[in-house]
Formats: sequence, structure tokens, C-alpha cells
Amino acid sequence: MTQREKMLAGELYDCGDPELLSRWHRAKDLIRDYNLTDSTDTERKDRILSELLGGRGKNLWITAPFYVDYGSNIYFGNNCEVNMNCTFLDDNRIVIGDNALIAPNVQIYTAFHPTNAADRFGGPKADGSFAFCKTQTAPVIIGKNVWIGGGAILMPGVTIGDNVVIGAGSVVTRDIPANTIACGVPCRVIRKNE
Repeated sequence: MTQREKMLAGELYDCGDPELLSRWHRAKDLIRDYNLTDSTDTERKDRILSELLGGRGKNLWITAPFYVDYGSNIYFGNNCEVNMNCTFLDDNRIVIGDNALIAPNVQIYTAFHPTNAADRFGGPKADGSFAFCKTQTAPVIIGKNVWIGGGAILMPGVTIGDNVVIGAGSVVTRDIPANTIACGVPCRVIRKNE
């Protein structure tokens, strides 16, 4: 099993693997180009997103700056908007349904590390340096008609149901059921969304 296959399967993997580093650097170059493209140059931005993302529907709007790890593990439905300064660490799949609104400064994480330092790094190399830290992943799934408020953080492995509103500044650590409004640290359902 390759390191990339381990990464997508949620197993411990080495993010210093040459194939993964090559993909990571390619994404960083593409997202740099996207972020430096004139706001009105929608054709160039569209071409870059076609190279960067794993898939997307119609009418995707992403306001720069935008940050990703690989880009290729991000999938958008139709009519989605991502506001400025969002970070998507897509070491596993990030799937976003139709009509999603993602406010500024939202962070979506699919990667996490062992809590024990020895498991994260192993022993030092002969020269005293450490290898890249070991990582695991879990996908993040966002349903249709979801609004993620500004500054929210979505942790690895969460699923947000359809027609959900996540309040600004929330930290989503567990699944949020459909047709609800949720907020807080940790994020919890406060009421039904009519």
C-alpha cells in the first residue's frame, strides 16, 4: 500500500513520502497562482481550479486568499461560495454539497496526529534530526444548503447534515444532524432549522 493510499484510508502515513510531497508542492504552486490572479480574471481562476480540485459543480466562487494541502481531495457541489482566508487541509476527502456558503477564516481539517510524541516522530535520525511527523486522516462531509459561519473550525471525521447553520467561531468536533442550527466550543445543536 502506498503512503497516499494509507493517507486516504485513514491509516498512519508518512507525509514526507516523495509522491505526497510532489503533490503537495504542486498544490501549493497552483494555489499561489490562484491567490495572485486578478480578481476579475475569472477564466484563469477557473482553469486553476480545474487543475487543483478533485471535482466541482457549476457556479463555484472562491475568494482569495484560499489555502489547501493537496486540493485534489476537495469536491464541491453546485452553487457554492467560499469567502476569503479559508484553509482546507484535504489530506482526506472534503466533500461539500450544493448551495454551501463558507464564511471567511473557516478551517476544515482532515488530518490529525498521534497524541504520543514518540508515535508522532519516532526516534531521532543519525544526524539528530526527526522525520516528518506521522499523520492520520478522516474525511469531512458537508451536506446541501449549509452555511458555515466565520472562523468556524471543522475537525477530522465530522459530517454536517443538509440545511445546517454552524455559528461563527464554532469548533465542530462531532457530527451535526440535518435541519439544525449549531454553535459553540465544542459545537452543539441549539435548535431546529425551520
